[in-house]
Amino acid sequence: MPDISLTTLFLLALAALAAGWIDAVVGGGGLLLLPALLIGLPQAPAAHVLGTNKGVAIVGTAGAAVTYLRRAPVDRRTAVRIGLAALTGSMAGAFFAAGISSEVLRPVIMVALLAVAAFVLLRPGFGTLDEDRRKQVTRARKIAAIVLVGGGIGFYDGLFGPGTGTFLVLALTAVLHLDLVTASATAKIVNVCTNAGALAMFAAQGSVYWQLAGVLAVFNLLGATVGARMALRKGSGFVRGVLLTVVLALVAKLAFDQWA
Repeated sequence: MPDISLTTLFLLALAALAAGWIDAVVGGGGLLLLPALLIGLPQAPAAHVLGTNKGVAIVGTAGAAVTYLRRAPVDRRTAVRIGLAALTGSMAGAFFAAGISSEVLRPVIMVALLAVAAFVLLRPGFGTLDEDRRKQVTRARKIAAIVLVGGGIGFYDGLFGPGTGTFLVLALTAVLHLDLVTASATAKIVNVCTNAGALAMFAAQGSVYWQLAGVLAVFNLLGATVGARMALRKGSGFVRGVLLTVVLALVAKLAFDQWA
């Protein structure tokens, strides 16, 4: 574990707690935790910061997934298949990441997110429970979810990454006609798969501060458990509000990284 002060550790623990809550509700917890780690560990190599972040995130994501699975109507077989496709896609994205400029990708992602925010605002019914539409989901749509949502967003996660959980929630809602709570639950299972693949790679490279990750993971798990229970209790309207907030925060962060 790197040499850090108790104050820094306390602030990182708070960031991990809040990130777990955000990630469990709608994804995007990395928007908070990763910058916090970069600030709190200014001398650490970037790979160690990224690896430690994955070591923390996988615990919270797994905890949220378990909470959702107990109470949300998740199609587990489809979720696991999407997760395996996402794992493969993220490995492929990581392979090509070195040749892609993030400066080129950021404006594209910002435009896509702004379009998403406008769509959610203009479609109040998006992500609400509609059993008729859900029952009409065909085998072809499930295959599209595995290939396009799993493989495509998994590839994006390995290539660039910011907002992966949020994109998963939106895509699963659109393709499989899930309500936002069920989409969040399914996204957690997919996220566990992608985080596991990334963590295994960082661990093999010795790029994880395991002691720090273990401490922060406790707080991340607590935040994730509370967030998942709140989402289940408050329903899709609550998730929709958090979704819009996270999307706009992600746009602001990408804009800052691009032009600051």
